[in-house]
Amino acid sequence: MNFELPFIPERGKHPRNTGLTMMMDKGLSLREAENFVSSSSHITDLVKLGFGTSFVTKELQKKIDIYHEAGLKVYLGGTLFEAFIVRGMFDDYRKLINKLKLQTCEVSDGSIVIPHEIKCGYISTLAKEYTVLSEVGSKEAGILISPSNWIKMMIQELDAGSWKVIAEARESGNVGIYRPNGTAHVALVNKIINKVKPENILWESPVKSQQVWFIKQFGANVNLGNIAPNEVIPLECLRLGLRGDTFFDHLPKEVIANFK
Repeated sequence: MNFELPFIPERGKHPRNTGLTMMMDKGLSLREAENFVSSSSHITDLVKLGFGTSFVTKELQKKIDIYHEAGLKVYLGGTLFEAFIVRGMFDDYRKLINKLKLQTCEVSDGSIVIPHEIKCGYISTLAKEYTVLSEVGSKEAGILISPSNWIKMMIQELDAGSWKVIAEARESGNVGIYRPNGTAHVALVNKIINKVKPENILWESPVKSQQVWFIKQFGANVNLGNIAPNEVIPLECLRLGLRGDTFFDHLPKEVIANFK
């Protein structure tokens, strides 16, 4: 960092396994990707090329290379994976990943129904060659998954070879682990972490209030995803107690007592 401050929580250095920040690229230009790398690559771990944007992005390989050269893991959105699967093109998907020189991929079933045993088979196959993230939870607001099923699927997918399991929230942040108003399903989250280690979960949290909630629950080194490019630095400030929402979280009580 640029200068010293006491009582700042320790953040791991790249490549790290916890405290991950996943930025969602929904169509940045090459220049915007370069600018993002210049400003924020040091506090970013993963870049997801959201949903099917990689299909229409100009100079896709150049953009991926920009992120890779900055040491970031890049992967295609889970929706694109499902677009290949629904068309019976799993082998073509693997060829695409290789062609794009990606080392990371996502397996999801948020838009289509994939029997879980088959989904775990995809994870197991891909995990032999790539770092796999798998997403649990539907993108449809009306589809509810019981806590026991969330837990069962997460455990089975980690056992199949997933590096992290992603708790679905959609880019809007109002489905999956969140209620329609954007607040967390607290009981669901608590039941999940009773059985699944938090460091193995990446919580999609596109909204600031959601980021604040998870940081307060699990600390500065919680894994958070679906972060907009211009929100990565503000998120890091939340993690470090350098925004009003988390300002007092890391200060000793005797320091706080003089100013509250």
